[in-house]
Amino acid sequence: MIKDTLTTLPQYLLPQHTLSRLMSRLTHSKNVAWKNFFIRQIVRHYGVNMDEALEPNIEAYPSFNHFFTRELKPGIRPLTSVPNAIACPADGAVSQAGQITAGTIFQAKGKSFTAVDLLGGSAERAAPFQDGVFSTIYLSPKDYHRLHMPLTGTLREMVHIPGRLFSVNAATANVVPGLFARNERVAAIFDTEAGPMALVLVGAIFVSSVETVWHGVVTPPTVSSVQSWRYDDNAPTLQIGEEMGRFNMGSTIIVLFGKDRAAWAEDLAAGKSVRLGEMIGKKL
Repeated sequence: MIKDTLTTLPQYLLPQHTLSRLMSRLTHSKNVAWKNFFIRQIVRHYGVNMDEALEPNIEAYPSFNHFFTRELKPGIRPLTSVPNAIACPADGAVSQAGQITAGTIFQAKGKSFTAVDLLGGSAERAAPFQDGVFSTIYLSPKDYHRLHMPLTGTLREMVHIPGRLFSVNAATANVVPGLFARNERVAAIFDTEAGPMALVLVGAIFVSSVETVWHGVVTPPTVSSVQSWRYDDNAPTLQIGEEMGRFNMGSTIIVLFGKDRAAWAEDLAAGKSVRLGEMIGKKL
C-alpha cells in the first residue's frame, strides 16, 4: 500500500489535461519513423498479439492511434450464444464487480463512490440503478480498445462529465478516493430488455479522448460543467455485440444495471481476465 501511495501521489501535481493533449498530438502524428517506433515499443513491451488484428502489419497504420484502435479479424471474439446472456463489452481485466449497495459502488479496499457522482450528480439519472449491480473492467495498453454492447439497447441519454485524469490502474484505485467518479468520463444510458443499462467510459491520464459511434469524438475538448444529450427522437438502437465506442488510448468501462435486472457470473471477480463477447452474466 505504501508503494501504491508513493507511485500515485505525484499524479496530484501533474498537469493531467495538458499531458493528455500532448500525448494526443503524438499518437495522431503521421511521422512514419516516430509512429512505427512507438508501435513497435508497445507491441514488444506489452506483448500485443498482432495475429488477432485485421491488419497485422504495423507499418500499414497511418498513426499510432490507428494501431491502438485497430480492428480485430472477423470471428476472433465470438459472441456468446447462451440464452439471456450479458456479453462482455471489452477485452481487459475485472477491477471490481458486485452489488450497488445503498447507491454506493465499491472501488477498492476502504474506497467507494456513489452512482449519483459517477453519473454526473443527478439523483434522477442514478435512481434506476439503486441496489442494482455493477462491473468495472480495466483495459491495459495491450488490449483491443473498441467497446461493444453487452445487450441490445436503444440510446436514451449521453452525458459528458468533466474531471481529473488520474491513472486507472490497480495501484491508483487503491489510493485515490472516488477515482472513477473523479476522472473525466462519458456515460451512455440505454433502454434494454433488462431495463436501463449505463455504460460509463472513464478517461485517464494520456486517455482524455473518448468517442462513440453515434456522436464521434465526445472529448476532447473537455468541458467546465456536465453536458448531456437526450435521444427521445430517432434514437439509435445497437445490437448486442455491436461496437458502441472506443478509447483513443486505454482506460476503463463501468457497466450498471438496476435491481433484480441482471446477475453476474459467479467467477466475475476482481483480477479475472475477460474477453469481448464472452458471457459475464445473465439478464433476469
